[in-house]
Amino acid sequence: MIDFRSDTVTAPTDEMRAAMLAAPVGDDVYGEDPGVNDLESFTADLLGKEAGLYVASGTQSNLTAIMAHCDRGDEYLVGQEAHCYKYEAGGAAVLGSIQPQPIAMSSDGTMELDDIAAAIKNQPSMGHFALSKLLCLENTHNGRILPADYVEAAQGLARDRGLALHLDGARLWNAAVGSDRSPAEVAAGFDTVSVCLSKGLGAPVGSVLVGSTELIDRARRWRKMVGGGMRQAGVIAAAGRHAIEHHLAGLATDHENAALLAAGLDEINGLTADSSHTNMVFVTIDDADPAAVGDRLAADGIAVFAAPTTRLVCHLGISSADIDATIAACRRAVGQ
Repeated sequence: MIDFRSDTVTAPTDEMRAAMLAAPVGDDVYGEDPGVNDLESFTADLLGKEAGLYVASGTQSNLTAIMAHCDRGDEYLVGQEAHCYKYEAGGAAVLGSIQPQPIAMSSDGTMELDDIAAAIKNQPSMGHFALSKLLCLENTHNGRILPADYVEAAQGLARDRGLALHLDGARLWNAAVGSDRSPAEVAAGFDTVSVCLSKGLGAPVGSVLVGSTELIDRARRWRKMVGGGMRQAGVIAAAGRHAIEHHLAGLATDHENAALLAAGLDEINGLTADSSHTNMVFVTIDDADPAAVGDRLAADGIAVFAAPTTRLVCHLGISSADIDATIAACRRAVGQ
């Protein structure tokens, strides 16, 4: 099966499994798992922050970050289409009593600075409003890299208005490779940053939240409260460390494969492909039933979430030969 549904579908490599088998372990809730401690400090150093927290998922990482920054009755400002607002089950509101303030968002992941400024409510004002405490950005958003000058301007606005900054960097690694910057450069200026190990890097589970020691200590308590305390987690932490050390540079290949896939699909009548999304390709199906196209691709051993605009995600498990096979299969699927 050639699986383009997400970059979360990868399986651990043999080398990664060997690292997991050899991992020393201890009780992480007691702070005694050497593999977890190593992964947390290694990732924090790589991103230019003081401390790290290993968590089960990106959703848990964003949740504990927001709860570390905000108290009950506070609010965070976030894009209308951002993952930590739209796709994380309302956790900050339900579990933290923290109000999201969604803001209109462009397809490149940016929000108008004037819209951000107008939404900030951090004066008591007779107690009418939730107090704005945090601005959340996402990089990449749908595979698009946030422009560095935009990030700098948004950070400046937030600082001037007394807001802290959190980056949902689930695919920060792609942003770094795609913009030829270090992970620390992409993470610079944010108080907390969440990075995922189980997407492009190919680890089986986990994300790391990084930030100041004080903020990470607060997030660690919230992790415990929401049931995220882990025991001998060094087994999976070893996979995360291996993924960062051995798979980060390979993201460039995923980006190249995505560009090749987009170029090939865009040549097919009835399909329009957008290639500006690092490891993702968004394909508009113009003159065919998307469900039927998806069924035909499945019959050819290709998995996608078929829709009028279909996302195909390149990852560790996709080869250049798979790209060629997929282009040919798509041509057949739309009758070309």
